[in-house]
Amino acid sequence: PIDAVKFAAAYGTWLQQRNNSTKLKVVIGRDARISGEMIQNLVINTLIGMGIDVVNLNLSTTPTVEIAVPMEHADGGIILTASHNPKEWNALKLLNEEGEFISGDDGNEVLTIAENESFNFAEVDDLGTVTKDNSYLEKHIQAILDLPLVNKSAIQAANFSVVVDAVNSTGGFFVPAMLEALGVKNITKLYCDPTGHFPHNPEPLPEHLTDLSDKIKEVGADVGITVDPDVDRLALVCEDGTMFGEEYTLVAVGDYVISKTPGTSVSNLSSTISLREVTEKYEGCKYEASAVGEVNVVEKMKAIDAIIGGEGNGGIIYPELHYGRDSLVGVALFLSLLAEKKMSVSDLRASYPSY
Repeated sequence: PIDAVKFAAAYGTWLQQRNNSTKLKVVIGRDARISGEMIQNLVINTLIGMGIDVVNLNLSTTPTVEIAVPMEHADGGIILTASHNPKEWNALKLLNEEGEFISGDDGNEVLTIAENESFNFAEVDDLGTVTKDNSYLEKHIQAILDLPLVNKSAIQAANFSVVVDAVNSTGGFFVPAMLEALGVKNITKLYCDPTGHFPHNPEPLPEHLTDLSDKIKEVGADVGITVDPDVDRLALVCEDGTMFGEEYTLVAVGDYVISKTPGTSVSNLSSTISLREVTEKYEGCKYEASAVGEVNVVEKMKAIDAIIGGEGNGGIIYPELHYGRDSLVGVALFLSLLAEKKMSVSDLRASYPSY
């Protein structure tokens, strides 16, 4: 609890220094982990104590908070999540005014402020306020439906049967809502109750997805979808229960995006060569690698004006929507590809090189 207050205060101070202490606004959202509400209350009240106004999205996802920051004209955002780590962990993911992760240099400034405890709290007449906003699930989904490459009519016509494993976090209602908005009617929910009691290790690796694999075969689904607790990593499972592979989420979506809108792609150096090969098969399209870390991928994507990028851990970054890993846009683009290809998920996987 003390760390949550200390780093929220350090972040608030960093924002004040960047903005010459004008009246600030920060968007907060959290995943469903057990300590989430406690940490949320500590962080929100720390910011209020500094005179900063808070927009509280409550249960949300990392990409949803990233989208909300610019929509709210906020000065920053914090997602309360330990991402794919087990249930005893929690953390603050810090965003700048563009709804993107703060840079390494900015992070070092926050750490220095925290170390020196150089915080300034507001006078009682200048305390911040908190506003609750539950509209961003719909706003996020609508922004995805508005993307030209999301082929809702083809997805609807394909009549997919989908199993979702959301590890009892916020993907449990965000992913099914996205699927319903795309016209998917046959959805089987597995661990979609946002209690924070993770039924298995929440990192979407093959050894943790045996229940999803079994359920797909049991109900005869076309595809399995799983996300991590804060919904920025997307893994897919084939209709025969085999893994599509986190690495290939980006490869498949990259293939689809580049086939429609030729351009450059980026992934980090801990990803395979597959995205390079898929990119370069289209005339005039180039691939570049970035250093490991989402911030570095985004930096490289901006530098070369990439149209698609991400990480080999199921992280899709589609700048047409925003510069952040986003499982929901990943679902929409992947199903658009699958519907247009009119092939099984395992056949689609077999069409890509294996590394």
